[in-house]
Amino acid sequence: MSKPSPDAYEQGRGMDAHNAVMRDIRAERSETYDPTEPTRVWIDEDNTPDGVVNSLTIILNTGGCRWARAGGCTMCGYVAESVEGGSVAHEDLMSQIDACLDHEAENAEAPAELIKIYTSGSFLDEREVPAETRRAIAETFADRDRIVVESLPDFVDREKIGDFADHGIATDVAVGLETATDRVRRDCVNKYFDFADFEDACGEAAAADATFDADVGIKAYLLLKPPFLAEPEAAADMIDSIRRCAAVEGCHTVSMNPTNVQRYTMVDELFFEGGYRPPWLWSVAHVLEETADVDAIVVSDPVGHGSDRGAHNCGECDDRVQTAIKDFDRRQDPSVFEQASCECEATWELVMDEETSYNMPLAR
Repeated sequence: MSKPSPDAYEQGRGMDAHNAVMRDIRAERSETYDPTEPTRVWIDEDNTPDGVVNSLTIILNTGGCRWARAGGCTMCGYVAESVEGGSVAHEDLMSQIDACLDHEAENAEAPAELIKIYTSGSFLDEREVPAETRRAIAETFADRDRIVVESLPDFVDREKIGDFADHGIATDVAVGLETATDRVRRDCVNKYFDFADFEDACGEAAAADATFDADVGIKAYLLLKPPFLAEPEAAADMIDSIRRCAAVEGCHTVSMNPTNVQRYTMVDELFFEGGYRPPWLWSVAHVLEETADVDAIVVSDPVGHGSDRGAHNCGECDDRVQTAIKDFDRRQDPSVFEQASCECEATWELVMDEETSYNMPLAR
């Protein structure tokens, strides 16, 4: 499996130009962050292999994704929220966990069955989260039913997963695959690994599942409409990607994330110049309808829906379509979209028929 080394990523792989631009854009950041406070924490509910359960989502404030520090993905601005210096001490990370537990105690009726931990990078990268911290977090949440941690495929191995699974916690690793198409991942997202690396990560999860007395699996994160793809190209790629992920042993959930325009990114630069429009909510609904038959849970949670910077339609129907999407996440029933209709669907259909990469965006 490929090993993280920014120099190796750039040499001869056509990524040096993307990374140079991304480093310049990210250098505009001026904000600073407290290493003892989490980036965000909230209470929600999620569809899991055990059904719909209450969840506590934690975004730890770490030194950030090492790939983003090399330049990184064209759409991802999360590294802009990371702590300066490249690392956060074990004690500070555990202070963040304590703050999240306090938030849960104050705002939830009972402890959440599902814990989701993100770092805006890779939780399993020991430069971001030391092994000592990973094991302490596993012990902290040993009484919960299921945990999700996010990681690039490079860092996924059965021993690290075992820190959680050995406690009997059902463990899912969320992998930011973005697309099953290697060309799109490299040229549009500027992400270095291949689909084969994702398959290897699924293999590690399957091995852990067979080793420990706990369910272990992979949750694939896909990106709907990265830059440089027209709306119909993006939707077609997403439908194909969901089907390919669902067919990989060990991958039980696919989360489709419509691109939203984040600061300090190439997408932000394109958006400002009129060269990018986030996906239509109709496209989200279309993809979910077309893949409702796959052997996996398929969900989507459009961030910033209805805003210019998030997935949106005309403004009149955005909340209605978003409600249908959330309903689909829980029920996995495409008939929910029959309740959502609007005149702007005709405009979206025209975009799907006529928009190409050479004349996009056809409508805003």
